[in-house]
Amino acid sequence: MKVRASVKSLKNQPGAQVVRRRGRVYVINKLNPRFKGRQG
Repeated sequence: MKVRASVKSLKNQPGAQVVRRRGRVYVINKLNPRFKGRQG
């Protein structure tokens, strides 16, 4: 999982979902798990 200042490029991938957990923004991607990420 990449920790990034902005997950905008990750959320544009096909299959990406933006999820808020414990006050953090995560991107999870079932189609291509390489594009998992956390913001901040």
